[in-house]
Amino acid sequence: MSQKGKRLMSIETLLRGESKNVEYKLTPPSRSINYTKTAVAFANGQGGCLVFGVEDQTLRVVGIAEDKVFTVMDSISDAIVNSCEPLIIPDITMHDVAGKTVIVAEIAPGLQRPYHIKSLGQEQGTFVRVAGTTRQADQPTIRELTIEGSNRSFDQVQCLGLSVTEEDIEALCASLTKTAKDNAEDPEKVKTVTEKQLLQWGVLAEQDGQLVPTNAYAILTGNTAVRSVVQCGVFKGTTKAVFVDRREFAGTPQELIEESYQYVLRNIHMGARFKGVYRQDVYEIPPDAIRELIVNAIVHRSYIDHSSIQIAIYDNRLEITSPGRLPMGQTIERMKQGYSKIRNEALASAFEYMGYIEHWGSGILRVLQEVRDAGLPEPEFLGGDTDLRINIYRNGSETGSDDGIVTGLRRDSLSDDGIVTGLRRDSLSDDGIVTGLRRDSLSDDGIAEETTSKTNAAPNAAIAVVPSQKERILDALRKNASISISDAIRILGVQERQAQRILKSLVEEGSAVKIGAARATRYAEAKKRTEPHE
Repeated sequence: MSQKGKRLMSIETLLRGESKNVEYKLTPPSRSINYTKTAVAFANGQGGCLVFGVEDQTLRVVGIAEDKVFTVMDSISDAIVNSCEPLIIPDITMHDVAGKTVIVAEIAPGLQRPYHIKSLGQEQGTFVRVAGTTRQADQPTIRELTIEGSNRSFDQVQCLGLSVTEEDIEALCASLTKTAKDNAEDPEKVKTVTEKQLLQWGVLAEQDGQLVPTNAYAILTGNTAVRSVVQCGVFKGTTKAVFVDRREFAGTPQELIEESYQYVLRNIHMGARFKGVYRQDVYEIPPDAIRELIVNAIVHRSYIDHSSIQIAIYDNRLEITSPGRLPMGQTIERMKQGYSKIRNEALASAFEYMGYIEHWGSGILRVLQEVRDAGLPEPEFLGGDTDLRINIYRNGSETGSDDGIVTGLRRDSLSDDGIVTGLRRDSLSDDGIVTGLRRDSLSDDGIAEETTSKTNAAPNAAIAVVPSQKERILDALRKNASISISDAIRILGVQERQAQRILKSLVEEGSAVKIGAARATRYAEAKKRTEPHE
C-alpha cells in the first residue's frame, strides 16, 4: 500500500454496509465531486474507504468491468489528487469478490486540516462525516479543523480583545491555588501557582515582550470572551417534551462543576442500603461518576463551538452532552479503553493541578467502574461527530427508598397529593420545610447560610462541620473496618469537599486514622487501628 501502515479494515468488513468510515458507489459518478467531497470528509476525520462496484441499498456486489478497471482506478486517483486541497493521495487497490472486481480508495486521516474542494473554496468546500453521511462543515468546525491542522490547542491561543494586569494574574494564581488546596488530601504539599507556571501551561503567552491572556485564561476566570455555560434541566418522561425545571450556570470552571454537580444531586433519588442493622443512604447514581463526567465535559469540550454543555435528568437516565466533535485521533472505543486525547492542553494542566484530574484517560475508566459497582447498566456513549453524549441509566424511577420512606422526592412529585404548594423545589429544605430561601443558599446539611448570588459566591467557601455529620461517620467507622471518601459522600449526601473536611476533623481530633494516599485513601476508627490485630 502507498499509505504507510495497516489498511483501515479488511475487505470483508468493508462489504458489511456503509458506516462512518465506509461509503459505496455503484460506479464512479460522472461528476467526481460526488465522491471527492467524501474523500475530503474522510481526511478531515478518522479516515475511511470509498468502495466502487457495490450497490448501497442491497449491498449487492456488481463490480467494475475488467476492461475498465485500470482506467477507473486512474480516474479516481486523478480526481481526488486534482480536486482536493491540501493534497490528498488515496491508496487505491482492487479486490476480487465472488469473481467480480471491486475498487477500494482508502483515505488516511489528514494532518494538514482543513481539507476542502479547491473549486468551492474553504468555506463552502470543507466536508466532514456525521452519522455515516458526508456534510458541509460549519464555521466552528472549520475553525477547529484549522486549530488541529496547526498542531495548536485553541485554549492556548491569545484571546483577542482581552488584557491582563499583574493584579489579575495574582488573583488567578490565588484562586487556582486555593482550589488545589481544598481538593488535596494534604494541602501543605500543594505548591503555589506562579506566573511562570501559567506561561508553561499556556494560560498566559508572551507577545512583543508583554504578557497576554489566552483563551484558557478567559475560561479559568469566567470571562465572557469565551462562552462557558452549563445548562441543566429536569424533564418529565424520557424526552425533552415536558420540562419540570431549567437552570443555566456561568462562571469559572470551579463554579460550573460545583453548581451543576449539586443540581444533579438535588434532582436524583436518594435510597438506602442496609448492612446488617446499619442503614446507609446512597444516591441512585454514584456521585463520583456524576462529578467525573461533569469535569470531563468542561475540560474536554470544544470552546470554539458556542453551544452549552447540557445536563438533562429524565425519568430513566442522566444525560450529559458536551459540544464539539471528538479530537483528531480519538474515538469512543478508544476513550472507553482509557486512551486520552487532550483537546484543551492548558485547561487540562490547570485541572490536573487543582485535583479535578488525576491521570490522563483514567476518568472514563473510573466512571465505568463506579457505575458497574453500583449495579447500573453500562453508560451509553453516543455521537462524537458534532458532540459527545453520555447516558447513565437510573436505577428505577420510584421516589421511595428501600424501606418505603420517601427520601429523595423529585420536584414533579411534590404535588402528587393534589395540594398546590405554589413553591419551587428550590425553596424547600431537604426535609420539605419552607425556608423562604433558595436551595442554593443552603449548606450541605440543609442549614441556611447567608443568601448570595451564585455568580458572586466563592466556589470553595468554608462549610461548617456539623456534629451530627461527624456522629454518622463515627457510627459507620464503628461498624466497618474502614470507609472511603466515596462512602462518606453516600452516607451523608454531601459533596466531596465537605466529606473530606469531616474526615479530616475526625483525624485531627484523634477519633479516626487515615490509611493510604490519593484515591486509595481510607479511614478507620482510631482504636480499631491502634489495637493489635495480627
